[in-house]
Amino acid sequence: MSQKKRSFARLILLIGLTGSVLAPLAAQARVDVDINVGPPPPRVVVVPPPREGYVYAPGYWQWQGRAHVWVEGRWIAERPGRHWVPDHWVQHGPNWRFVPGHWAHNP
Repeated sequence: MSQKKRSFARLILLIGLTGSVLAPLAAQARVDVDINVGPPPPRVVVVPPPREGYVYAPGYWQWQGRAHVWVEGRWIAERPGRHWVPDHWVQHGPNWRFVPGHWAHNP
């Protein structure tokens, strides 16, 4: 194999290894945005009957630049040993911060 081909192969391997190390970090990136407009009250929704192997994630208000927009609830696959913490807003002072829904370990 020529020197150019070996160098190119090393470069491809290095790029692949770098991507595999950095990809999980990019997947965990999060941006917090504070707004001074509180969400409307949650909508009253009839929760569908339980589905085996799934958890119902209730709907929530999502901020879209100028107004809150309702996002419908959805079914998500269960994760053993964890429970779903719904998407919600937390007020701190005059501002509001959105907390995305996530899985938390059972106590």
